[in-house]
Amino acid sequence: MLSAKSLFQEILDDDASFRLFCSIAAAGESQGGWENGRIAALVPASARGLAPRIARHGADEDKHGRIFEALLRKRGLKPVEVPPDTDYTMLLERHGIGLAHDKLRADRPLTEDDIVTYLAHSRVTEQRASEQMRMLLKHFGGHPDVGRAVRMISHDEDNHLAYCHEELLRLAYSGHGRTIQRVLRESALAEIRIYRDVSLAVMAHMGRVLGWSAARNTLLAAGIHAVYAWERAVGWRRMVTLEMPERRDALGGPAPRATEFA
Repeated sequence: MLSAKSLFQEILDDDASFRLFCSIAAAGESQGGWENGRIAALVPASARGLAPRIARHGADEDKHGRIFEALLRKRGLKPVEVPPDTDYTMLLERHGIGLAHDKLRADRPLTEDDIVTYLAHSRVTEQRASEQMRMLLKHFGGHPDVGRAVRMISHDEDNHLAYCHEELLRLAYSGHGRTIQRVLRESALAEIRIYRDVSLAVMAHMGRVLGWSAARNTLLAAGIHAVYAWERAVGWRRMVTLEMPERRDALGGPAPRATEFA
């Protein structure tokens, strides 16, 4: 029976597909770390109190990138070049989700509107990351090779999502509510389309590596399109709601030191 668990188990068991999976994940996390690091360095004076939390977010993403690279080293594998059509982070930036990299490379301070936009974009993408990691945690949290990595990253992604909720609510109360709702909706509708395209690309690359049949590729593609249809109709709404999280000040303080994987 084809399921998320059996599909990922197949990817995990094969060196070539595992290498591609970890390479894609490591590149995306490292890119996210750079983006958050630059935003933390460029926050305007009116939002200086957010800088340590944004920096913490970036440090977590950098850590995740190192974790995926370490998982490769444990199996004696080296990262491969990430196919452009699987680069979720860069495709988001290209379609206007997140602050433009040209702006982040400059040395001019960001505006308060930039910070509102950044947090709204992050709330959408962190919803996706939290859900994906919870799925992996459910099926592979106890796995002898990847379980510890999955548990650590899932915990961090839940923290990131909680932080976005709390900070956006604070900004909504201070008068940014309409902007936040507009950016959330635009971001959610764009993200679900990009996620569909990236999922199709990743499965196509995995299918070639693992030698899947045309029938199986067609079945997986149909499943991805079905998820997109549901998200386009109603599922996107889960990405735009805001509620005060149980985890308050989830990114307060410096990032805890984590023992790196060997």
